[in-house]
Amino acid sequence: MQGGQARADYGQALIARLADDLTRRFGRGFGRANLASMRAFYVAWPAAEIFQTLSGKSAAPENVQTPSGKSLPAKDVADAMTTAPDYLTLAGRFTLPWSAYVRLLSVKTAAARSFYETEALREGWSVRQLDRQISSQLYERLALSRNKAALLRKAADVQPGDLLTPEEAILDPFVLEFLDIKDEYSESDLEEALIQHLADFLLELGDDFAFVGRQRRLRTDDTWFRVDLLFFHRRLRCLVIIDLKVGRFSYADGGQMHLYLNYAREHWMKPAENPPVGLILCAEKGAAEAHYVLDNLPNKILAAEYQTVLPDEAMIVQELERTTAELDRRTGAS
Repeated sequence: MQGGQARADYGQALIARLADDLTRRFGRGFGRANLASMRAFYVAWPAAEIFQTLSGKSAAPENVQTPSGKSLPAKDVADAMTTAPDYLTLAGRFTLPWSAYVRLLSVKTAAARSFYETEALREGWSVRQLDRQISSQLYERLALSRNKAALLRKAADVQPGDLLTPEEAILDPFVLEFLDIKDEYSESDLEEALIQHLADFLLELGDDFAFVGRQRRLRTDDTWFRVDLLFFHRRLRCLVIIDLKVGRFSYADGGQMHLYLNYAREHWMKPAENPPVGLILCAEKGAAEAHYVLDNLPNKILAAEYQTVLPDEAMIVQELERTTAELDRRTGAS
């Protein structure tokens, strides 16, 4: 897609057609802007890092397709493409939020980009911190500094404006892309959009939440159920089951969550993990609610620890209301 205006125009048209086709086939998340960022990410990061992560093989540096133009052997590409991709392994290699990688794409040199990525991972920078370090040219200043260790220590200090608030997190174009739904949407469309956004929202809060699955199936007696979202909380070492209801909260919702938690404790828990916790979200317009289900825990001390570490219910309610209002605004719903 490079090389001259004609080819650039062709590339843009190709991305537009590809975005439309992928959206028809797989649903939301493949808009033009997001595809352009995905392509830029692939170009910016050496293919060895991506293919080696997917295939588990090591590619020799001289045989890798890099921004300098060296190529990856066809056999290695074929092996990687025919091997079932291990998405968890790939996610384990690229662990920063997507918005952080989009910001890193603005860094011109591979060396500087690698430096910022490494420091962001090592120091646990938020996207706001990463943006500040790039804007202040930390990499260039470090190269000129006589006391590099002192400069790095100073750079690691959190500034008042560094922390990314939940309200600011949802401004990420990738996170907001799910809102572009059709003018007339059903309850299932709304629920789908809210579930997608909620998953992104929790992942943007930090590195405590690890995504496990969506619409995870479970069976009790002869009845099948689906859990909307399943996360693992790294600090609490427990599964977090999230059930989203578009209507108001009812006691039946609590009973259903207890069923999920009992099943998860018996079938999904691993040795040395703590008991799972449930989060019921009700997105009734103007009356959103969020309820943690903690009464299944073995003691009050563990329940108190869960309440201290987990995101505040009021903050999640605020996010639900804001997201629902944004959906209404974008679709013209009354």
